[in-house]
Amino acid sequence: MRRHYEVIFLIFCIFLSYFTVQSIEILSKSKLERCEKASDSDNDLNCTRKIVLNMAVPSGSSGGEASIVAEIAEVEENATDLMETVRVPPVITINKTAAYALYELTYIRDVAYKPEEYYVKTRKCDRDAGANVVKICERLQDENGHIIEHSQPLCCPCGPQRRVPSSCGNFFDKLMKGKANTAHCVRFPGDWFHVFGIGQRSMGFSVRIEVKTGSKVSEVTVGPENRTVTSKDNFLRVNLIGDFVGYSNIPSFEDFYLVIPRQGEPGQPQDLGRNFSMWMLLERVRFTLDGVECNKIGVSYEAFSGQPNFCASPFWSCLHNQLWNFHDADQNRIRRKQLPLYGVEGRFERINQHPNAGTHSFSIGITEVLNTNLLIELTADDIEYVYQRSPGKLLSFTIPTFEALTQFGVATVSAENIGEVEASYSLTFDCSRGVSLMEEQFFILKPNEITIRSFKIYPTTDKAARYVCADCSLSTTKDQCKWFL
Repeated sequence: MRRHYEVIFLIFCIFLSYFTVQSIEILSKSKLERCEKASDSDNDLNCTRKIVLNMAVPSGSSGGEASIVAEIAEVEENATDLMETVRVPPVITINKTAAYALYELTYIRDVAYKPEEYYVKTRKCDRDAGANVVKICERLQDENGHIIEHSQPLCCPCGPQRRVPSSCGNFFDKLMKGKANTAHCVRFPGDWFHVFGIGQRSMGFSVRIEVKTGSKVSEVTVGPENRTVTSKDNFLRVNLIGDFVGYSNIPSFEDFYLVIPRQGEPGQPQDLGRNFSMWMLLERVRFTLDGVECNKIGVSYEAFSGQPNFCASPFWSCLHNQLWNFHDADQNRIRRKQLPLYGVEGRFERINQHPNAGTHSFSIGITEVLNTNLLIELTADDIEYVYQRSPGKLLSFTIPTFEALTQFGVATVSAENIGEVEASYSLTFDCSRGVSLMEEQFFILKPNEITIRSFKIYPTTDKAARYVCADCSLSTTKDQCKWFL
């Protein structure tokens, strides 16, 4: 005979990758409900009755990965409040990946990491002079032999108030060798960086739910992009309802450009690389995309050669506020044990660790620890229930004294099934004010089997005091205990 039940969800193991979770929150008692076909969707379960569990899955420390293992151990009948044991408890394993913020990337152009000004002292400076006269400042040509505009040397006369102060020599030097002057030019040696515009952001993570009943295993994976999924065998359906409270510290980078080292050819890269120590986020106003503005990232030959009062301006004018300046500023802060202002590494966690990472997006880890609300539905048609009463006995209670500043103490309770049949038990007790509430524990004992259960006892104050715990109850028999902390 089928009856209406409420399902008690028992947590028997909770753990995290690298970190430990203290508890999981069950939002409501799970219910055994009738299956109803709400639509023609393939997401509907093929069943008569189903178990519905509403639960909150916590993320790991700093938003990292989390894993939870749990089982549905007992059911409670509404009419009698009697507990019945599930013969083969379904075991639920939940793996939640680390949460991340994902940003769209659009390639814009390449820029030099450190533009440099060079000068050559000569007496025959001319815009068309060859390398034998102006050396590195000779006018440049591209790979096709075409002259690169504005790459010619800029000639400045000698004198103490010039761009590079220099001696003009004596009268005979001028007469015999010509008047001294300097040839100036900008060149772009060394590293180049790709520049990307940053578009809309989205949040990403996935939750994999596996249910094992006997030898049968069903699984689904849900996430923000795929919120409701039914397993292939139509035994399990999961709906990702959402996250409690919105993420509040996800940064927006729409007013920034991302710059990363160029590894291969110029243009759209095939791989962003992993040199995160050189990745930087810089405000868009620091860039000149057409290259015609001085003292901005992306400065060109044209901007450098078009400076007003070029020869009277300081050496390296027009070449300030470049990528290397910002990177050096960050390194100085790091040496002073301060966080960087521009670099990605050191400011964010889990950089670009999202699935299927490519050249059109990048991600950073979300460090907020929030709970994800899942609605899990299991087909209950083939689940069998066993109801057996058997008396139990509490054998011993032990609580070693612990100091006031200790975070918690441990109570050890031993119990025995003194009846003749296997039965399910619950164990709980109350403590005096000053001790936090403790979770009820559920377990199954065979005849004459003894179990030892541990409870963590958390005082609510760090002051030394004497506490009392009493009124223990074991299964359907009342066996009282009392002890002092």
